[in-house]
Amino acid sequence: MRRLTKKDHNKENILNQGVSMLMAQGYHGTGLQEILNAVNIPKGSFYNYFGSKEDFGAEVIQHYIDPFLKQLSTHIQHAETDALGAIQHYFDELISELEQNDFKGGCLLGNLMGEIGDTSAICQQSLQSAVNRYRDLLQSGLEKAQQQGTIRRDKSATEMADLLINTWQGALLRTKIEKSPKPVRQCCHDLLGDFFRS
Repeated sequence: MRRLTKKDHNKENILNQGVSMLMAQGYHGTGLQEILNAVNIPKGSFYNYFGSKEDFGAEVIQHYIDPFLKQLSTHIQHAETDALGAIQHYFDELISELEQNDFKGGCLLGNLMGEIGDTSAICQQSLQSAVNRYRDLLQSGLEKAQQQGTIRRDKSATEMADLLINTWQGALLRTKIEKSPKPVRQCCHDLLGDFFRS
């Protein structure tokens, strides 16, 4: 494993700061100077790391989704006998994090889909890639659950993964405005606890 250079470390800091600021202020509400000031990097150096603000946004999207994919993948990999339970446990962890953060932020993907999903081709492609990576991983977990006999087989794992993502994103938006875990809990209960079950 190669050692991180100072440039790698700086880029990681910029991306971490980007996730935080884009979550709090949105894409258009976040200035490059503000991000660079927060990580003590001169403004002229930004273009040593990213070609444009859109390129930066596209990389922030992938940087944001990576830990969620790692977390979900860990649950699925350790689910030799209960993949459905592993997926439920993953979403329970997300709901706990939402409660700890007082329902602020929601999901950066959903936020950016609403803000720039149809205005920036570069960010739109990155959002689509992130959603597809997430869907594919959920699909693999649901397929495992189908093989274990806990999930219905008359619907494809792909269809169910898409439905879960779509419903979860809508529930997250309601959770933000209602300041309550009820919408996301209902999403998980109704799909993972009922509709998907065999």
